Amino acid sequence: MDAADVSDDLVNVLFTEAQIQERIKGMAAEIERDYEGKELLIVGILRGAVMVMADMARSFHRHVEMDWMAVSSYGSGTKSSGVVRILKDLDTDISGRHVVIVDEIIDTGLTLSWLTSNLSSRNPASVEIATLLRKPEALQMPVDVKYVGWDIPNEFVVGYGLDYRERYRNLRDIGTLAPHVYS
Repeated sequence: MDAADVSDDLVNVLFTEAQIQERIKGMAAEIERDYEGKELLIVGILRGAVMVMADMARSFHRHVEMDWMAVSSYGSGTKSSGVVRILKDLDTDISGRHVVIVDEIIDTGLTLSWLTSNLSSRNPASVEIATLLRKPEALQMPVDVKYVGWDIPNEFVVGYGLDYRERYRNLRDIGTLAPHVYS
């Protein structure tokens, strides 16, 4: 789906598909450099990170193992509930492994702060975070993020995995959702 298909629902397009692809390739190159000579497990956070994770994994020029978790701190609205639940845990034992958590956005930081602590308790060699978007103004918990695509304003954004009530995930671009859609 292109932004033109939902233009009445968007205030503006923040990042085009081409910009997103270029930035993800750059992030993958940074991660590859940092983990040269080390086995790497990337952990995608379902469902939003599917697009980022798939494109990032394809951007690597080396073998990379992938696993998935589903965690939730959101209800059906636009605000975090603050309660984190594991809906699907890892299938992989991460003890002694280098782990990079891949997410599409860090909003309040509650989920990623909790998740980093949870995974760190499983004795990995290292745990880092890669996110395509971060909202510094919305952070409620400190989160140490090693790889960031872009910092964005505290606005409701959709596309490229980001949704509102399960819609807009398949939008190729990332745009600001018009308030009339979620008001």
